[in-house]
Amino acid sequence: MCGIVGIFLKDQALAPQLGSFMATMLSEMSERGPDSAGIAIYRNPVEDGAVKVTLSTPAADFPWDELAAHMESALTVSSQFEIVWNHAVLTVRGNEQAVLGWLEEYYPDVRVTSVGTHIEIFKEQGRPRDVAEGFRIADFGGSHAVGHTRMATESAVSTEHSHPFSTGLDLCLVHNGSLSNHNRLRRKLNRQGVKFQTDNDSEVAAGFFTMKLRQGLSLREALQAGLVELDGFYTFAVGTKDGFAVLRDSVACKPAVIAETDRWVGIASEYRALAHLPDASTARIWEPEPAVVYAWNRD
Repeated sequence: MCGIVGIFLKDQALAPQLGSFMATMLSEMSERGPDSAGIAIYRNPVEDGAVKVTLSTPAADFPWDELAAHMESALTVSSQFEIVWNHAVLTVRGNEQAVLGWLEEYYPDVRVTSVGTHIEIFKEQGRPRDVAEGFRIADFGGSHAVGHTRMATESAVSTEHSHPFSTGLDLCLVHNGSLSNHNRLRRKLNRQGVKFQTDNDSEVAAGFFTMKLRQGLSLREALQAGLVELDGFYTFAVGTKDGFAVLRDSVACKPAVIAETDRWVGIASEYRALAHLPDASTARIWEPEPAVVYAWNRD
């Protein structure tokens, strides 16, 4: 089944409450995804010339300070890091590709969950409420976020197979559904330079949209291309540093509901995940149409 949630704040006065909104939304989708949960949050943009790299390990006591010192010495870069449970957000000023290559060589067990100037991705196995509490998601502020609760069908139950997936700068994707042509697409995208960490079909969808954006398509155009080239059933929520978009396939058998007010717009697999949001009782509420891209962006 899986559960999808997301919120985009039109009124930035609500920014300090973003994490609190998302923690409750994830918990409300626990029955749809008891295996793992995750969130991509857009907050604390870095200065020009810097990039945020979010990393995860199985160990809550991983020596992040040693990793940062080793990296600075080896690559002559400057960095800062913030520990968030068993994840860390490194803000690095230097060549991001050199940093990623170095991490892959010297710390292969440390996984990169996201890279960008705005995005941070935190995900872990376990009940969504426990995951939200572990990361203290309720304390986060930000401009927008998407989240996921997973019931595994296509691949293993593990942290790396959890959503959201990120395959490009500041891009993330969450998915309820399954793709039938993901193996063929993975091989094609690999030849085009898209890298994958798992055999999850949803990561292939993220890679597909990353490639389309690299080819110069807008996010809306990339999602429309997905309607032609992605076979299967899906509801997608895709985040970028400027906003997010929602797409259901042409059959639209995977549930979704959108609610919108003058202050926010939210997406969820079920309305109960949106009911607690401010003024939800007076929001415009609708079910997204099949094969229609819905998108919201900062001006």
